[in-house]
Amino acid sequence: MAPKVLVSDSLSETAVQIFRDRGIEVDFEPKLGKDKDKLLEVIGKYDGLAIRSATKVTDKILAAATNLKVVGRAGIGVDNVDIPAASKKGVIVMNTPFGNMITTAEHAIAMMFAVARQIPEASASTHAGKWEKSKFMGVELTAKTLGVIGAGNIGGIVCDRAVGLHMKVIAYDPFLSDERAAKLGVTKVELDELLQRSDFITLHVPKTEKTTNILSRDAIAKMKPGVRIINCARGGLIDEDALADALKSGHVAGAALDVFAVEPATDNVLFNLPNVVCTPHLGASTTEAQENVALQVAEQMSDYLLSGAVQNSLNMPAVTAEEAAVMGPWIKLAENLGAFVGQMTDEPVKAVNILYDGIPADMNTEALNCATLAGFMKATDSEVNMVSAPVIARERGIQLSKTTQEKSGVFDGYIKLTVETETRTRTIAGTVFSDGKPRFIQIKGINLDAEIGEHMLYTTNKDVPGIIGTLGMTLGQNGVNIANFTLGRDQSGHNAIALLYLDEQPSEVVLAALKETGKFQQVRPLHFDVA
Repeated sequence: MAPKVLVSDSLSETAVQIFRDRGIEVDFEPKLGKDKDKLLEVIGKYDGLAIRSATKVTDKILAAATNLKVVGRAGIGVDNVDIPAASKKGVIVMNTPFGNMITTAEHAIAMMFAVARQIPEASASTHAGKWEKSKFMGVELTAKTLGVIGAGNIGGIVCDRAVGLHMKVIAYDPFLSDERAAKLGVTKVELDELLQRSDFITLHVPKTEKTTNILSRDAIAKMKPGVRIINCARGGLIDEDALADALKSGHVAGAALDVFAVEPATDNVLFNLPNVVCTPHLGASTTEAQENVALQVAEQMSDYLLSGAVQNSLNMPAVTAEEAAVMGPWIKLAENLGAFVGQMTDEPVKAVNILYDGIPADMNTEALNCATLAGFMKATDSEVNMVSAPVIARERGIQLSKTTQEKSGVFDGYIKLTVETETRTRTIAGTVFSDGKPRFIQIKGINLDAEIGEHMLYTTNKDVPGIIGTLGMTLGQNGVNIANFTLGRDQSGHNAIALLYLDEQPSEVVLAALKETGKFQQVRPLHFDVA
């Protein structure tokens, strides 16, 4: 059955057609995002939800979205999506951070010009029939120091444009490398130095716990008198009351704001102050940007629903279409390794370590981590997937670690999973053969070569004669057919294991009969998703 997507906000017809052209069924209901009750009623039918800013994807909506796999936001901001709730539900949340980068950067530059030359006020005065030429004395941008807080995608473009305007650009960004700074032609500085040196300050960071009110009252007090501030990033990055006071005192000469702490901003302490330029969150509002993000979100969602490729996700490691094709068998192996240990473990887990040797060590190991955790946790919660598993693991206090190493044995690559509880440590390893089929190659340190089937039986015993006969006879007497049979032992007469691939799940009667023989330390039925 073809995946089904709901577009609940305004998206271009070209973007909607992308879904159709890719074989995805799509319902285009651009006004539905504002009708919460109706959205709640219908959301359960859809695998994907494409939105802009009007639709609010709340925990209540997510609870009703029984089939939902992905939410795609045409734009950068996802304030309207409850990402923690989506993650716990196993729903991928994507945005489109690159479709409107240039547009937003250009708006910041335009706002800087506007506040430098008081263009909006001068325009309003002239429209009113006044000719107040001497009133609107501006400043040049050339040779002024621009402080850029956040030199990522959009901030980097602003840096590039400002250098082209012959401004002196300094940047504060903990993640900005020396090489990247040199390429942009900017000087890296700490925040306090940026505040003290800048003639203009522009913000290009997301709103987080660390960046909320990054321009606080204390920060504004450290700024050079006559500074001008531009914010086209996110509301809440500036203490608006403190900025209003600084504007009134003249310490700050002007501000240009496209975003506000509360939006829609119909009333704000900064409104109607001299030389404050305000726009209604227009950073991404160009025809080019709106079309770009719409096309991008349609492509991203289609790729995920059809091939498992993950791009620009906020709660899942990125996996390209090429990676998804190559990694498919290894992701399945990781899930099965996790599923084995999950079904064998009856007590709380303290730590999980995953070793990637050879081929998988060079893959997207973050995605493989998620697959392993998902397989492990499905033993107790069938709704867990690669998105929700890391969230649940953190909630349970499970410590996850990974190790990578070059090829070290007879296999070109393998994955080894080690899980620790209060009382024991379990290990299992597996590989993918050239036929693309995952295999278990080691359990409890005992080597073997076991094909993975949907229905399996795992036993442990002392290495003594008669085990094979007991297993075969007991299963045969109860009508259970063995598709494959694998044995392993650490040394003669010591510990041994058996892993049987069966045509059907063994009944409690069969399990009881095996236990009653007294020959087995453990008898465990196992189930694996091999589709």
